[in-house]
Amino acid sequence: MEQSRYRDLAAGGQAPETMVVGCCDSRVAPEVIFDAGPGELFVVRNVANLVPPYSPDTQLHGVSAAVEYGVTVLNVRNIVVLGHAHCGGIQAFADKAPPGDFIGRWMSLVMPAAQAIGPRDQAPETYLTRLEQASVVKSIENLMTFPYVRSACERGELVLHGAYFNVASGELEVFDRATGKFAAVAGK
Repeated sequence: MEQSRYRDLAAGGQAPETMVVGCCDSRVAPEVIFDAGPGELFVVRNVANLVPPYSPDTQLHGVSAAVEYGVTVLNVRNIVVLGHAHCGGIQAFADKAPPGDFIGRWMSLVMPAAQAIGPRDQAPETYLTRLEQASVVKSIENLMTFPYVRSACERGELVLHGAYFNVASGELEVFDRATGKFAAVAGK
């Protein structure tokens, strides 16, 4: 069965309708969470499921290249930014972990989300969850800085979504733009 499916995918190429920007955390597998088979999702994974703002320059931009390919070549209809509970990258940012050669600069993308939710001492018991979720929302905002993403959204050809996976409970929440909050998916 699977061999036949892979043969078909090899011959016909990929045509996923949904792109997922997820974390490289091994506990958070988009294909499992969304019950998707091979070829159904175009997935890019990175530390803390971050999307940087559009910034064409001479640097290397893996996430930006994947977004460009997904939108302009594959013509995905949906992009889901999938955040999760107990994210090590968000924890490292919150704890001001040593920057290393790459991680510190990458995690600086979380700063605007951290500024939006306020200082940790205001509600320390929920700070990490709020920061994880705020970084999803910021990544969605950053996606809109890509001209071809904004244009496709304005034409109704692309929809951006935020999702949040609770590793411990297996519960999936989605971002509701009307309320500005994440809510559990019904029936899950």
